[in-house]
Amino acid sequence: MTDAMRTIRFHTYGEPADVLRLEEAALPDPRPGQIRIRVAACGLNPADWALCRGLFARELPRGIGLDVTGVVDAVGEGVSGVEAGTAVLGPANYADHPTAGASDFAILDHWAAVAPGLGMAEAASLPMAVETAYRYLDWLGVAAGKTVLVNGAGSMIGFAAVQMARLRGARTIATAGETFAERLRALGAVVTPHGEGLPARIAEIVARSPAWAPDLVFDAAPLNMIVGGPPVSAVLSELVEIAHGDPRRVITCADFAAAAAMGVRNGMGETPGGPNGEVLRYDVLGQFARLAAEGRFSVPVARAFPLEAWREALELSVGGRARGKLVLLTEAGA
Repeated sequence: MTDAMRTIRFHTYGEPADVLRLEEAALPDPRPGQIRIRVAACGLNPADWALCRGLFARELPRGIGLDVTGVVDAVGEGVSGVEAGTAVLGPANYADHPTAGASDFAILDHWAAVAPGLGMAEAASLPMAVETAYRYLDWLGVAAGKTVLVNGAGSMIGFAAVQMARLRGARTIATAGETFAERLRALGAVVTPHGEGLPARIAEIVARSPAWAPDLVFDAAPLNMIVGGPPVSAVLSELVEIAHGDPRRVITCADFAAAAAMGVRNGMGETPGGPNGEVLRYDVLGQFARLAAEGRFSVPVARAFPLEAWREALELSVGGRARGKLVLLTEAGA
């Protein structure tokens, strides 16, 4: 093994297409409690482009690619229960190392085994969507007998949230475009278009079936997550109206500024929800990897690209034309 690897990262902040580059970097070494994997696949998220624009600014250079899967090739001090050669998925450590998951090798602090029968690209689509959707639904209190509206169910977090809500026995209304509308209906959700006039459309659903009046609302609208994107406070205002005028029944993983101004929950100040007091819910990754292997859960993969074709993937994502998860494959995952 050489001491260098390919990685996609940025040395200055700005628009992703301007600041990102594919270059060589030193292999990262796992610290205590960490593992290093030979990356097979890396899922891309809008959050990657937000990092380039200055989200969670830290010392540069920094890498992109938060969702990864691959085979363990080194373990740090104190790590047990996993060994070299094990296929795992998890979030790449992008905060403490100058590279992240869009690389030939990546460092993980949290991981779960890739369940037998689950492809590497499919596994790489899971970590961020699973962790975020599960955490927010827990905070919101989604459970059997409740009706939840998932706004932005065509986003990968929203699509995951609909499935999780259904697995919990909740009635689920989903706002989505035509790309995922039929798939969401097949999951048991009532689907309505997003956009202007949503309260009136929800009122029509409730008029036909009063039990479908939303008790809770989860906002996962994808464009809200892009730093510098359009203001969406009007959307949150409509969601509060749908939630019987109570902003505490609404939570957003996207529009934090408007949420704070309107009293809508945004995850800040919520209590830990994991069995050991975890805030981030990576403890459920293994559960959903198994469900995905059984065909009972999915985060749709739209396209997979070789690592060197990352600019094509970037253009699709930033242009809002991804239509599902975009995944980069390294030589190990090709």
